Amino acid sequence: MTEPPPAIRAAFDAVTADIALTAIGEQPRLRADAARNRRRLLEVAAELSAEHGAANVTMEAVAAAAGVGKGTVFRRFGDRAGLMVALLDHHEQQIQAAFLMGPPPLGPDAPPLDRLRAFGPAVIRHEHTFRDLYTAVAAHPRRRFNPSYHVKHTHIALLLRESGAPGDIELVAHTLLGYLNTTLDDYLISGRGMPLERLNSGWHDLVTCLTGGK
Repeated sequence: MTEPPPAIRAAFDAVTADIALTAIGEQPRLRADAARNRRRLLEVAAELSAEHGAANVTMEAVAAAAGVGKGTVFRRFGDRAGLMVALLDHHEQQIQAAFLMGPPPLGPDAPPLDRLRAFGPAVIRHEHTFRDLYTAVAAHPRRRFNPSYHVKHTHIALLLRESGAPGDIELVAHTLLGYLNTTLDDYLISGRGMPLERLNSGWHDLVTCLTGGK
C-alpha cells in the first residue's frame, strides 16, 4: 500500500479530525507482545467466523484454535460481545486501509470519480463477505451510524467535492451510503438471487446520476 498524496491526505484529515478511523475508535495502546497476541486472536476468530459463521464463534473455540487458555481471550476482549466488536473493527480497518491507502482505482492514485465508482463494489463485496457481523450491527439503530459509517460518509463526500458533483454533497453522500446498506444488499443477493455484478452496475448508475452524468 502507498501513502495518499499529501493534498488528499490533508483534506481527508481536515474533515475527519474528530472521527476515529475504526468501527470502535481508538484502542488502549498495548505492549508489542500483547498487541501481537491480540492480532493473533483476532485472526483466529476471523478464520473461525469465515468457516462456521460469527454466531458460532465462542471464546472457548478461539482459545482452543489459538492454543491459549480461555482466560487469555477474556482478558483481551472482556466477553464474547467484546470479541465480536473487536472482530468487526478488525475487518473495518482492512476496507478503510484499501480505500485510504490502497492501489487504484480504489486508492489515492486515481481520479476522484474513478475512486467513487470503485468504492461501492469494494464495500459491497467486503461487507457481504462478513455479512453476519455487519448485519448484527445494522440491527441496532444506535450502533448503525458508528464512526466507521462517518469515515465512509466523509470519504464519499470528499470524492464528490473533488469531482465537482452538484447538489447538497452531505445529503448526496448519505444517499450513496444508503445503497451500501448491508441488510439491503444481503437481501438482494441472498434473498432475491441478484449477482454482485448487478449491484455493482446499479452503483455505477447511481453515481452517474448523482454526479451530473459525468
